Order: sequence, then structure tokens, then C-alpha cells
Amino acid sequence: MSTDTEQKSESTDSVEVEQPFISHLIEMRDRLLRVVVVVIVVFIGLFSFANELYNLVATPLMVHLPEGASMIATKPAGTFFTPMKLALVFSIFASMPFILYQMWSFVAPGLYSHEKRMAIPLMVSSTLLFYLGMAFAYYVVFPLMFGFFVAMTPEGVTVMTDIGEYLDFILKIFFAFGVAFEVPIAVILLIWGGVTTAEDLAQKRPYMIVGAFVIGMLLTPPDIISQTLLALPMWLLFEAGLFASHYFVGLSKEARENERAMEEEFDRAEAEERSLDDEGP
Repeated sequence: MSTDTEQKSESTDSVEVEQPFISHLIEMRDRLLRVVVVVIVVFIGLFSFANELYNLVATPLMVHLPEGASMIATKPAGTFFTPMKLALVFSIFASMPFILYQMWSFVAPGLYSHEKRMAIPLMVSSTLLFYLGMAFAYYVVFPLMFGFFVAMTPEGVTVMTDIGEYLDFILKIFFAFGVAFEVPIAVILLIWGGVTTAEDLAQKRPYMIVGAFVIGMLLTPPDIISQTLLALPMWLLFEAGLFASHYFVGLSKEARENERAMEEEFDRAEAEERSLDDEGP
């Protein structure tokens, strides 16, 4: 009899464990579907402007091409699929705030109140920094880099870049600078999570500078201009992350202390209520 009871309890516990897991999977599926729908809607809205978007991102190269030179398409369907690819990628970038909001809504129920207060500004800051990195690449890096490339063209060589190769090239640069500008967020999370301290990172500043130039070498084309233009902002953003970490870590510590005090007060009130119940009338 006891064995049957134990088996029933075990089966009940397994069902209780499986139900929350399945509900989380269902919620994840719903949020992914929402993300896909939003990206598709934005893509449909940008579909008619795909060529204009491509002309916009091609401007940094076109202004440096010699008179009479132009970009070319080496594939039969390249003039159609390349602008469409750009429109799709741009749709994902434009939908990033909504994507991050869905991620936040999925993980927020499992966070403490002080973690929620920390996560919201970090999420907003990471989005703005990613866009800032892309803008820096477009307005600062591209003009200098393409001007340098065209100026270094050997005599007798005509610059005629394929539109597909150009798009793949600039997307890598956009992504590299967008990710590189997330350095302050990474620094804050490392210090906030207790992996390291601001003092330890400050002492390792020379290694960070060298690492920034190595990352710039790996993520950018093999020229000193784009490498330096990526490494220097990474270094400055690293310093900004160290500075901001003092505020965020102090705020998190204060919030944890407040929550701990509230929990202790709640436990003390419960203990007093139990003691009063035990005494009885």
C-alpha cells in the first residue's frame, strides 16, 4: 500500500515539474512567433524601399569612386536579391527594441526586484550602444576606409565593386562595431556578477588596450585605419564601463541590502505572529 502511495506521489511530482517546463516552452514559442511576425511586417514595409536603402549604404563608396566608375552585379539575380537581403537585415536591426523587450518579458519573472531595476537601463543602453556603433561605422569609418582603399588603387585598375560583395563587407563592419560598442555593458555585467572588480580591471588596463587592437585586427579588414578606429572606441568605452560600474554596483548593493532588511522584517513579523498564536487566548 505504501509503495503505491509513493509511486503516486512521485508521478505527481514529475507532472508538476513537467508542467512549468512545458509552459515555459509554450511561452518561448509564442514570443518567438511575435518576433518573427514583427520582423516580417517591418520587412514588408521596407520592401518597396530596398533599392533606396542600398543606395544609402553604398554612398560612402560611391562618392570616392572615380568619375564614370560604378558598382556592378556579377550574378543574374544579384540586382534583386542583394537589396532584399539588405532590407531583411535592416528589418531585424529596426526590430531590435521589440526583440529585446520579448527577451526581457521572458526572463523578468525569474528576477529579483533589484535585478529588474538594473536590467532595464542596461537593456536600453545596450540597444542604443549597438545603434551608435553602426552609426559610427557609417559616418566615420566608411568614408575614411573607402577613401583610403580607392586612393591606393594601382594605376590601370578600375574600381568596380560587386554589389553583393560590398553588402557582405559592410554588414560585417556594422556588426563588428555594433558588438564592439557593447564593451561598457560587458564590463558592468562582469563586475556586477562578481566575476571581477573594477580595481582588477583597472590594473589590467594595458592588456585591455592590446586586446582591443587585436580584436580590431580580427574583426575589421586588414588595414590600420579601420583597426584603429575600432580599437580606440573600445578602449574609451572600456573606461566608460569602469566609471559606470561604480554607480550600478553601488545601486545593486544598496538594493540587495534593502531587500535583505525587508525579508528580515517579514520573518520577524511572522515569528511574532506564530508566537502569539501559540500563546492562545
